[in-house]
Amino acid sequence: MPSKLWKQFSGNWTVTQAAQAKGAGTWPSPPGAPTIGTATAGVGEVSVAFTAPANPGYPTTLTYEVTSSPDSITATGSASPIVVTGLTNGTEYTFTVTATNDTGTGPASAASNAATPIQAGAIWYVGANASGMFGNATIATGNYNTITEGAYGYASYTRITGRANQLALRANGTMWSWASNGWGESGTNSTINRSSPVQVGSLTTWASVASPNANGLAVKTNGTLWAWGNNQQGVFGNSRSQGDGFAAVSSPIQIGASTDWAELFYGYQNVIAIKTDGTLWGWGHNTGGTLGINNTISQSSPVQIGSDTNWAKVALGTSGGSSEHCLAIKTDGTLWAWGKNDYGNLGTNNTISRSSPVQIGSDTNWSEVSGALFASIAVKTDGTMYSWGYDSSYGQLGQSTRHLSKSSPTQIGALTTWLKATGSYYSSVAVKTDGTLWSWGNNNAGQLGQGTTGIGTSRSSPIQIGSDTNWALTESNNTSTATNRAIKV
Repeated sequence: MPSKLWKQFSGNWTVTQAAQAKGAGTWPSPPGAPTIGTATAGVGEVSVAFTAPANPGYPTTLTYEVTSSPDSITATGSASPIVVTGLTNGTEYTFTVTATNDTGTGPASAASNAATPIQAGAIWYVGANASGMFGNATIATGNYNTITEGAYGYASYTRITGRANQLALRANGTMWSWASNGWGESGTNSTINRSSPVQVGSLTTWASVASPNANGLAVKTNGTLWAWGNNQQGVFGNSRSQGDGFAAVSSPIQIGASTDWAELFYGYQNVIAIKTDGTLWGWGHNTGGTLGINNTISQSSPVQIGSDTNWAKVALGTSGGSSEHCLAIKTDGTLWAWGKNDYGNLGTNNTISRSSPVQIGSDTNWSEVSGALFASIAVKTDGTMYSWGYDSSYGQLGQSTRHLSKSSPTQIGALTTWLKATGSYYSSVAVKTDGTLWSWGNNNAGQLGQGTTGIGTSRSSPIQIGSDTNWALTESNNTSTATNRAIKV
C-alpha cells in the first residue's frame, strides 16, 4: 500500500517521516499562548510586557503581535516589551499578545491590566507651599486655598511625585526637579533648593520616577534603575545605606545591572517596584511589614514579594512619618494589601496587620488605588469609588461621616463616574470621567481648593474644585504636608 502523504510546512511527509519528526520535536506546529505581563502607559502609547509561550512550536523562531481593546490597534516585534503607538490619550485599553512561527499563529494570551495613555499637561497645586514645592518661583510658608498653576512655563508634564522635593517627567522623556534639596534629592549635582523647575541632566529616556523622603529614583526606557539623595534605610537598593558610611549623592547613579525594571512606587523611605515580567519587588524601610516579604526587616537591596507575575499597580499609605501599609492591583483586577492595619486601612474587615499580601474581598474589577494617612481609597472599572480606614474628624473617608472608621471597602456615594482618586494628609482629590476635579477631608491649609482655609471648613463628602473639565489625573504627595496636586491638559 502506498504511503499516505501530508502536505506540511515546506514539503511532503511520509508516515515514517512524520513519526520521526514528532519524536524529535521537529514536527511543524504553531506556538502556544504567550504569558501576559504588565501594560505600562506612556503619552499616546502603552508598553506591553510578556513572556514567550512555554510551547514555542516548530520552527521555534517567533514573532509577536500585540492588539489593543478597544480599537484593535496592533504592534509587532520579536521580543518583550512591545510598544503600541497611536493610542488615544485618556482612553483605557487592555492588550493581548499572540506568537507566530513559520507554521502559524497560536492562541492569544490573557488580557493585560488596563492602561490609560497619559495626557500631558500643566501641574496645579493647592494647599501649603513650603520649600517652593509649587515650582512657581515662590517660596512661601503660607497657603493657597484656590488651585494654582505650578512649575510655570511647561504644559507637557506626565507625572509628578515627591514629598518636600518634587520630581516630574515630561512627555519628551526629560526629568525635572525643584523644591527641597538638602541631600541632593533633586538630582541636579547640587544641594541648592530651587523654587522653579530645573532639568535633571539632559537625557530624554526617563520612563518612571519616584521620590521617597530626601531621595530620588527613576527607571529609564532601557529598564535600568537609578537613584540619588541620602539613601536612608537603604532606599537606593544598592545593598548600602546612609548609616553604613555610604555618602549622599546629588546626581543619578545606576543601581545594579538589571534591565527589566518597569514602574516605581514610593513611600516615606521605601520603594515598591514592578518588573517587566510582572513580578513585584520591595526595599527600604519595613518596620510595619510594608515591603510584603513576610517579615518586618528593612532591606537595602530589592527583594521579590511572593512569586506572582501579574502585578499592575501599587500605592503606599502613611502613618504620618513612615509608610506603613501598601495596596496593589493585579492584572486580573483583584485588590491586595499588606502592612500595618491599626484602623482597618488594609480593608480586610479586621485590624490585623500583615507582612505579606492578602486579597481584599473577591471582586475582580478594581482599576485604581491610593494610600492615604491611615486610610485607603480605590476606584472600580464601573466608576464607583470606595474608601476605608481611619475616618478622622475631617471626614477624610468622604462618607459624609466623621470618626466612623471602616475596615473594609465602603462605597462613597452612589455615582458611577469616578476615574481616579488619591489620598494625602487627611484629604483626598479625585477626577471624574467628565474631567472635573473634586476634593474632601481636611482643609487646614486650604488644600481642598475651595477658597477657604481652616479645619472648620473641612468637608466629609466630595465637593467640586472650580468648573474646569480638563483635569487628567490627581497626585498625592504621600506626606504630612497639606498639599494636593493635579495635572490639567
